Amino acid sequence: MRRHLLMRLRAPLMAFGGETIDSYGVIRDFPALSMVTGLIANALGYDRGDFALLDRLQARIVMGTRLDASGTRLIDFQTAQLGKRDEAWTTHRKPETRQGASYESPHLRHREYHADLDALLAIRLEPADEQPTLDDVAAALDRPKRPLFIGRKPCLPTTRMFVGIIDACDVLGALQQAPAPDLPDFRFQLPEGEGTLNQSQWQDVCDERNWRTGVHGGWRRVLEGSGACVTLASNSPE
Repeated sequence: MRRHLLMRLRAPLMAFGGETIDSYGVIRDFPALSMVTGLIANALGYDRGDFALLDRLQARIVMGTRLDASGTRLIDFQTAQLGKRDEAWTTHRKPETRQGASYESPHLRHREYHADLDALLAIRLEPADEQPTLDDVAAALDRPKRPLFIGRKPCLPTTRMFVGIIDACDVLGALQQAPAPDLPDFRFQLPEGEGTLNQSQWQDVCDERNWRTGVHGGWRRVLEGSGACVTLASNSPE
């Protein structure tokens, strides 16, 4: 049996970002490995310039997701006239100023969001005894060094993110044993070698980030499908 940390991602709006093409920021059905790495790193207090720490944390994470509520998708059309003296809020508690001249025309963007989605993650770190440990991550999620958001800065969690620690043989076992709503079936995404599902298909996802260059690359094989949970009990208070 191996220890897995359970993390709850729940908010009115979330963004499991995919490839951005021009002004269109699309989302995926499941959270990316890079997004979860960045979220945990933010809780631990890592800086975006801590490339070695970020790369190592991402390499150690073994994670899977169970969707307890799939929610709906919406597209937010954003337009703003930006000036060279405009400032933006950042998670470092310091205003971010723009460099260069003003835009001559409004800045247009299309951003997709998940509305009312509820996702449970099971996370394992390998090797387990290396720093940070699962216990370090659990403590950081409860008392993060900086404000946490799920995909984009407006997407603030509305519940406690750390759910608990559970022992299981693999990621699927941890997700199936975790408290769940009373549903006949759930959608799962699992890394290769972490369980099998009756109704499933393999997908290749590009969700690993080179933290020094800021570019995503490579392919990670995941299994996506549906299945039942071992016990269907109401969610415990979080």
